[in-house]
Amino acid sequence: MLFEWMLGSWLLLLDWLIRLAALLWIPTRTTPGAARSWLLLVGFVPLLGLPLYLLFGHPWLSAERLRRQAEASQVIREEQALQAALRWQPDADTTVAEMVPLVERQGDFMPVHGNALDLLTGYEDSLAHLIDDIDQAEERVHLLYYLMFDDAVGEAIVEALQRAAARGVHCRLLLDAVGAKRGLRAYRKRLMARDIDVRAMLPGGLRWRRSGRMDLRNHRKIAVIDNKVGYIGSQNLADAGFVRGRPNRELVARVRGPAVAHLEAVFASDWYMETGQRLEVMADVPVCSEDVATQLLPSGPAYPFSNARDAVNALIHLARRRIVLVTPYFVPDEATLSALRIAALSGVDVQLIVSATSNARLTAWAQEAYYDELLRSGVRIALYEPHFLHAKHLSVDEDIALLGSINLDIRSFALNAEVGLLCYDRKIVRQLLDIEDDYLRNSRPLELSQWRKRATWRRSREGIARLADALM
Repeated sequence: MLFEWMLGSWLLLLDWLIRLAALLWIPTRTTPGAARSWLLLVGFVPLLGLPLYLLFGHPWLSAERLRRQAEASQVIREEQALQAALRWQPDADTTVAEMVPLVERQGDFMPVHGNALDLLTGYEDSLAHLIDDIDQAEERVHLLYYLMFDDAVGEAIVEALQRAAARGVHCRLLLDAVGAKRGLRAYRKRLMARDIDVRAMLPGGLRWRRSGRMDLRNHRKIAVIDNKVGYIGSQNLADAGFVRGRPNRELVARVRGPAVAHLEAVFASDWYMETGQRLEVMADVPVCSEDVATQLLPSGPAYPFSNARDAVNALIHLARRRIVLVTPYFVPDEATLSALRIAALSGVDVQLIVSATSNARLTAWAQEAYYDELLRSGVRIALYEPHFLHAKHLSVDEDIALLGSINLDIRSFALNAEVGLLCYDRKIVRQLLDIEDDYLRNSRPLELSQWRKRATWRRSREGIARLADALM
């Protein structure tokens, strides 16, 4: 009896010591919103909450990775300084003129003119273009993707890389260790046997202390072929139907011009981050007559600031007439939620388009918790029904388009390595607006009066899921 009493006393003391330590420590290492979620978890279940916080509570990277990113950023800035003729200058006193310096100071890349963009909305069509470009490669192929499956698409990409390697093309494949686990397991040895260099990004496991927090992921989707063409967008290397019952709908930009060298610089930075090996980037990329102005925005925990979040919030605040936001996952932080509310209450037409179905149940529940506030503010919400809408992009007035891998959620803003492409071209913005209008024609508008008729248990579920937003 005495032993049991002493054990119970020690456990009670440990329980309260954990709570007090968490109260003093957690708020100093994370944002107030995330700290509230973690303190709530630790307060309820201290012996579980503390280990979870130690593993997932703070988005840290190793000092070596931070050093490599800073070094890569410095190289990117120095190389661009030698290419002043490619710099594009926006008109003064415009929305674009306010965005350009923010993106450059945070993400390193200056705006460049002389690009051509093809917006690809067909899943099979974009893959066919990518494989055809790989088949035309003469010097090198660089692929950086979050997800690759051992399916028909994965097999087609592998065969294209093998054909390229047989012609003497230097092929490198950089895949996220978790998202592309199936592809790495199925194809790594086969590709390396053909002298194709395959690397896993953020491998974790016993090596996680040399990389960073265990759930940090590289979510980018980039392809660069020679110095001729690049790809950026939302599409992974997997069959469209990998989300059961709802094939993915994506948006990919096929890029030519100086922006291709910038895409390759992002690939080279990630390659250096993972391997310590420096790649020479082809800086001499031909200028295209279409003369589209673009600017690349990489983001992730290796940067000093939350580049993606800050850029998205700036775009929302700069919108004067209309902003359309398309995302498969919508779990915003307080700053983004406030920006959307202020824009709508100021008279801006704010349109949010999300998928009616989701492959992430907890995220979908948390997402629904924001609908009432947004609808009350005047934000219009449309639920896209034909497919799982996995595309990620937004358009501001008639002046700016942003597309790439960035979701409008806390994970994408704080934990994932992402990349977006800003287009300062009215023709491209018009094309994107046409794509967004097509989404709206195939969507169901969400009405506030109808939304408020949902069951009480659903409201409770949404509120509980929203409390876990820092864990997603």
